[in-house]
Amino acid sequence: MCGIAGYSGEFDQALLERMNEAIAHRGPDDAGTLALEGCAVGLAHRRLSIIDLSSRGHQPMWDATGSVAIVYNGEIYNYRELRRELVTDGYEFNSDTDTEVLLNLYRRDGKKMLERLNGIFAFALFDAERKTLLLARDGMGVKPLYYAQTPHGFLFASEIKALLQDPGVDRTLDQAAVHHHLIYLWCPAPLTMLEGVHKLEPGCAMTVKDGRVVETWTFYDLPFDEEFVDWPAEDAIVQVRKYLTQAVERQLVADVTVGAFLSGGLDSSAVVALAQRRMGDEKLQCFTIGFPADGENEGMAEDLPYARRVAQHLGVDLHTIEVGPQMVEELPKMIFHLDEPQADPAPINALYISQLAREHGIKVLLSGAGGDDIFTGYRRHHALIREPLWSWLPHTARRGISTVSAGIHPTTDFRRRLSKLLRNADLAQNERITSYFQWISPDVVESVLSEPLRPDFPSTLQNGPVPRALNTLGADVPPINRMLYLEGKFFLADHNLNYVDKVSMASGVEVRVPLLDPDLTKLAARLPVHYKQRGNVGKWVLRKAVEPYLPRNVIYRPKTGFGAPLRSWLRGDLRPIVDELLSEPSIRQRGLFDAAGVAKLLTMDRERQIDATYTLFSMICVELWCRMFVDVPTPRPL
Repeated sequence: MCGIAGYSGEFDQALLERMNEAIAHRGPDDAGTLALEGCAVGLAHRRLSIIDLSSRGHQPMWDATGSVAIVYNGEIYNYRELRRELVTDGYEFNSDTDTEVLLNLYRRDGKKMLERLNGIFAFALFDAERKTLLLARDGMGVKPLYYAQTPHGFLFASEIKALLQDPGVDRTLDQAAVHHHLIYLWCPAPLTMLEGVHKLEPGCAMTVKDGRVVETWTFYDLPFDEEFVDWPAEDAIVQVRKYLTQAVERQLVADVTVGAFLSGGLDSSAVVALAQRRMGDEKLQCFTIGFPADGENEGMAEDLPYARRVAQHLGVDLHTIEVGPQMVEELPKMIFHLDEPQADPAPINALYISQLAREHGIKVLLSGAGGDDIFTGYRRHHALIREPLWSWLPHTARRGISTVSAGIHPTTDFRRRLSKLLRNADLAQNERITSYFQWISPDVVESVLSEPLRPDFPSTLQNGPVPRALNTLGADVPPINRMLYLEGKFFLADHNLNYVDKVSMASGVEVRVPLLDPDLTKLAARLPVHYKQRGNVGKWVLRKAVEPYLPRNVIYRPKTGFGAPLRSWLRGDLRPIVDELLSEPSIRQRGLFDAAGVAKLLTMDRERQIDATYTLFSMICVELWCRMFVDVPTPRPL
């Protein structure tokens, strides 16, 4: 697990060194650069050594014939099987790395190599004969990859902060990205906050030559277009258990000690249970976070008691870091590392856990991320599955329901969710599905936008990447699978996986996600809907699959989020920061928001007339991000 950067075009080699230094945190074990002046190509790499810790794993790496070079970030979990094939076919190896497997696989299969990979990756591969770069990102988007087209050529990197080492990158703010951050709290690929920078989408690849992109294609998409498997329930349970076990065992492969996140929720507990079974007498080192017992939980069940219960049941070691309101001091650091102004305090939790793991000598952590996104589990899945109870109503009646929702004041957690559920009752199905990802009414977002940003806002909602992706699905794809498609393609990749990668790598820790193994995600997509969401029970088949390994009160515990009491923070410890960043002078100087609209929204939120906490937090994150990434020549933390 590493950091990569590079270029194709007329750039100074000094830029390559600056880009590599900007992502030094991603690879504290080794560093390397390669500048090929005759081809106008540069490659840079920072290494976090996980497999083959020797100097033979140094990158940029050439193959044995000197015809192909690579910089690579990630892990290929089936690299041993691929290596055996390649050795049989006569390919030579100088190391035991999965990196060299990629080089020889490309030599044998060319671009078709991407279809053979089971892993998490972002890489740039230079073909010396064709003088082209091949860039690719894994199918679920676990590893990030950004790129920019400039007057001098093409740049790529694991993080935006590396690209911005070049003053030629356009720093104009992307208005559509601002819209998305306020409505969703994250921004869907390929958009970023800058018009001049894009994210390579999950499961996509491109070839670059002479500083220009010559081809872009998709080699993997979530397989919701395949027929359902007609299995009895017991067979489905056995298959999920089999594929999950296989995924966990694959991802334990490393030449360093592997640990795990353990929140006490179903997903992380399932991963830990299967990992410990595989490890036998060796105790798995697990890590979690706790909050003060007298703090506000804002409707979330407390995780720590469950994590301790699971640890005791499985016999693993649990290391805990307990934090309180002082977490807010980490907000600027969080935003700097994320590269994007994601409005969620959860990355701070992941940052603390990653730091704690590294202090204990752990460089690899298994995570339970992805269970909700492939098997269901979020409240919006439960809400969607219940829609037939009222969606048969005439449109006029549903419009009345939507109107009534505006009068529900979010004074309690239940009222807040009820208002959100009902406000889009009158929309068509696809619009309604996308609306479940919106944190607040579009009318509220529009009221806080500055005049220049308002005209294009409706187009962003109607024609952005999220609704466009949904429209590519066949009409026979059930609503819950349509929502899961968006979960995996955007919410997971652009929100959850982005923050997990960025803050863990900032601590020199690699995070692996067994629940997103390609074989397991394919199986989940083909299971009938009632095996995933069954009434009030999400992830039904996954829960049944792990019943032999975990206590029942853990498997069927209340759903909780991996967050923090943000509402109380914004009205308490963070209030001075809110008042400064959202002050009239600050807003007018930036020009993104309407000062009067923001002041009104802030008052309504504090008086509990509306729940705008995360929208306000998003504006705070956008402003902090601009101060660190736009207002200075090169990105730096505040």
